[in-house]
Amino acid sequence: MSFLELLLIAVGLSMDAFSVSVCKGLTTRKFSLRIALTCGLWFGFFQALMPVVGYFLGEQFQGLIDAFGQWIAFGLLALIGANMIREAYSKEEDAPTDNSLGVRTMLLLAVATSIDALAVGITFACIEVEIWSSVMVIGLTTFVFSVLGVRIGNVFGSKFKKNAEVFGGIILILIGLKILLEHSGIVA
Repeated sequence: MSFLELLLIAVGLSMDAFSVSVCKGLTTRKFSLRIALTCGLWFGFFQALMPVVGYFLGEQFQGLIDAFGQWIAFGLLALIGANMIREAYSKEEDAPTDNSLGVRTMLLLAVATSIDALAVGITFACIEVEIWSSVMVIGLTTFVFSVLGVRIGNVFGSKFKKNAEVFGGIILILIGLKILLEHSGIVA
């Protein structure tokens, strides 16, 4: 997997954390670097942790993965991407995000926004990605997007949330399709 593909996956995965960070920014009257860094650290850490967990889970099923790895990778990325797009257009109102930075609140938000990264970690086991450098890219990308999200939320409001989720979903679906086509021999 090229660095560009990895970076695109990282951007796609970071969109949920970005959206929550925008909401955190909405709840502050004045931009707070403390809130931005707190969101960045929590979300970045969990976005890096979950692919590692998924990768090692995926390695436990290596025999199955060898036979169907490209289909598993495509299926997982397509499902994650489609779900992100569906949520962006859902009529359900998101639960309002308060400005709490307590451990319980941030832990729940960090886990909730990084579940997709667990599935991506399983995908990484399917296509034999160098896991440690990959999770560094994912974690740092999410950190940056989360910090920016708090700032954007504070300045511009929630108008970017829906577009960010759709963009992230499309990226993940396209990368899943590329993996499938490469392993099928259709694309070099």
